[in-house]
Amino acid sequence: IAVTALYRPQKVCLCPFLPLHPLHISTHLYIIQHPAEENKVLRTVPLLAACLPQDKCKVKIGRRFSEERDPELSTVCRKSDTLILYPGAEAANLEEFILDSPIYPSTIIIIDGTWSQAKDIFYKNSLFRLPKQVQLKTSVSSQYVIRTQPTNRCLSTLECAAAALSILEKNDYIQETLLRPLQALCSFQLQHGAQIRLSKEHLLKNGLYPKPMPKNKRKLRKMELLMNSVKI
Repeated sequence: IAVTALYRPQKVCLCPFLPLHPLHISTHLYIIQHPAEENKVLRTVPLLAACLPQDKCKVKIGRRFSEERDPELSTVCRKSDTLILYPGAEAANLEEFILDSPIYPSTIIIIDGTWSQAKDIFYKNSLFRLPKQVQLKTSVSSQYVIRTQPTNRCLSTLECAAAALSILEKNDYIQETLLRPLQALCSFQLQHGAQIRLSKEHLLKNGLYPKPMPKNKRKLRKMELLMNSVKI
């Protein structure tokens, strides 16, 4: 018998998996969220925000940001102790960067959205190229197994924040605590009909991708890069 969404729980309380009190952190976290993420049911940012003090975790929703539209964010981006977590050739490894940096970071910005949405936000907002660009050096696969990722190395916003904060705060307990509600969310969904979602990279490499290959040359090229484990 096929299990459908009819059997999914209408309400799931994740409160038992949240910390009793917001985690004590000194780092300020700014989440830049693409508007399309607001309507998605299984989001990770609300879980993240529920674990952190309100004054240390701020969510900014939008596609375009400027000094006129958001003076606060503009000020944050111009500070020398602000980082933005976004992978790329120009990005420094976060762990290595904080060892050599003369100014210890006080703020980190993370973009929340699909990879194409995050790329659009990063490259079309000049503000986000003002802070130092950093990335995580990890070979760990995402625990957010109920949502398809482009590659085996892609992490959800919550997982990125958990890893980054644990590095900046020098406290592994932070990562463990932030991952707990995400693990519970996935577990509940899998118990009620959800299926483990393998990455597009894995599906393509193993001939399991369920859709026909795109005719659009740009999209086809991206598929080929995924099959060859090339960063896109």
